[in-house]
This record gives sequence, C-alpha cells and structure tokens, in this order.
Amino acid sequence: MIWRLLPLLVLLLLAAPAKSQSVAAHTAECRVAEQQVENNFALQQVRRAIAAKQLSILVIGAGSSLLPGANGAKNAYPARFQHALSEKLPGVEVKLATDVKAKRSAAEMVAAMPPAIAAAKPALVVWQTGTVDALQATDPDQFSQALDKGINIARSAGADVVFINQQYSPRTESMIALGTYAENMRWVAVQQEVPLFDRFSIMKLWADLGTFDLDSATKKLDMAERVHDCLGRLLADLVIEAANSDDRLPSDRSGVKPSEPHAEGIR
Repeated sequence: MIWRLLPLLVLLLLAAPAKSQSVAAHTAECRVAEQQVENNFALQQVRRAIAAKQLSILVIGAGSSLLPGANGAKNAYPARFQHALSEKLPGVEVKLATDVKAKRSAAEMVAAMPPAIAAAKPALVVWQTGTVDALQATDPDQFSQALDKGINIARSAGADVVFINQQYSPRTESMIALGTYAENMRWVAVQQEVPLFDRFSIMKLWADLGTFDLDSATKKLDMAERVHDCLGRLLADLVIEAANSDDRLPSDRSGVKPSEPHAEGIR
C-alpha cells in the first residue's frame, strides 16, 4: 500500500516548491508599486478597533470594485483586502461588508451611506469613487461637495475614511477626462486629512513597467484577479501603516472644507 502512495507523495513534494515560487512571484508583482502607496494621515478609529481585536470595515464603491463570474466577490479587491488584513493582524477579527453597485456617482453613494453605515457599524469606510462622475461630466464642485458630505457622514458615525480613486486603463485614458476628478479627490483628501489609496498611479506604473498587461486585464479574468489581489494587499498595507501612525488628525473633525484657495505646491 505504501509503495502505491509513493508516486503521489513525490508529486506533492514537487508541487509545493512550485506553488511557493508562484506565490513569491505574485507578491513581487504587487510590490513593484508599493512606493505609490503613501500614508499621510492617521486612522484613529481603526487603531482603536485593532486594539480591541475587532475591526469592522465597509467598502462603498461602483463597478470597478467588482469582478465577474461565480467567484467574483471572493476574488475582487474588497475580499482580498479583508484576507490580507486578517493575515497581517493575527488575533484580530476582521469583518468586511460591501455596498458596491455599478454606475453610481459619488452623490448617489452618499445618499446610500447612512443605512449602510448603520447596518455595518464600521470603524473604517473605504470609499471608491470618481469614474462614474467623470463619465457623466458631473460638475467638479458638486463632486467635491459630495466627497465632503460623505466624509462628514462617516465621521459622525465614528468611522475613519480612506479614499480609492479611479482605476487606470490604457484603452480609456484618452476617452475619459479623469484628471480633474482625480485632482479634486486628492485635494479633498488633503483638506479633510483622509488617506488616499492612489489606485490610478499604482495601476499606471504596473502598465508602464509591463508588470500587468492592463489592455488584457478585462479580457483575461485570471489577470484581473491578480490585479485585484495586489490592490487588496497594498490597501491593507496603507491601512495598517495609517493605524500605526502618530496622530496627525485635526482637533476639529467636523469635515468642513476650508475656504482658502488651493495652496501652491500641494498635489
């Protein structure tokens, strides 16, 4: 009987190093863009939740937070983000709820926030937005006002906020005017002292370096899954770093945007 099992044991032993090498190679793919992950502000509520060993997160987003297929939810970046956090925070229960629907503008997401936050009771709201507003040519000031309002709603419920900006696609970059909305989002993040996960710059670097062929990402599901897994890993890095940061949040957490003009040098 033992002799019959030997071929199987040999195959398992040979497969283990190959799998390990594959995981290491994928991790290296993700790390190519880690310098694009910048944390400038602390996440106080997340820090407290981690100390209490229970971290609840709500991801609010549109279509680019989804993947198709039967395993789409499991392989999209929100679930991979939860998985990465659980690995990096042993002993901490990480719960993640999603309110993700395609073709929603920032204002529509803001309208959906109160019931979603009331149900999830999160310490952290991860908010992915911007692309639909660019497609619809939403007035940029109205877009910024929606971002401010959403931050206020989350903070009044006792949650920190992290922004995720638009995804990069070589095929649509010249067709959609993302720049104005990306800059407005960055400016609101600076003013409100909200960490911004710069998904656009991360994915553009991957495309420029040939790490991922983003022209094929929407056609090849396995490629899209690898991209989402990397996004989840890097987002987890940002959140943990921000939770461990020194307090740099203002004493006034009202979320009201200052009236002074855009300061030169801030990007």
